[in-house]
Amino acid sequence: MEIVICIGSGCHLKGSKEVQEKIRAFIEEKGLEKEVFLKASFCRGNCRNGVSMSIDGEEVLNVSPENIEKILLEYL
Repeated sequence: MEIVICIGSGCHLKGSKEVQEKIRAFIEEKGLEKEVFLKASFCRGNCRNGVSMSIDGEEVLNVSPENIEKILLEYL
């Protein structure tokens, strides 16, 4: 599984760094280091929709530090 999270300026201001940290912690906690790969990208063109990311190519919008664990549990 590949997770790509935007680290562009808009998403950065909305918490993408904290979201990245929470994703990394989740991957480690669940022992998924060999199955889940976290990558970063610059602007994904969805600046108005909060932190933008994709999971296996499917766009996931309005990601935040508060809801990232729930989103990961839905996809994993």
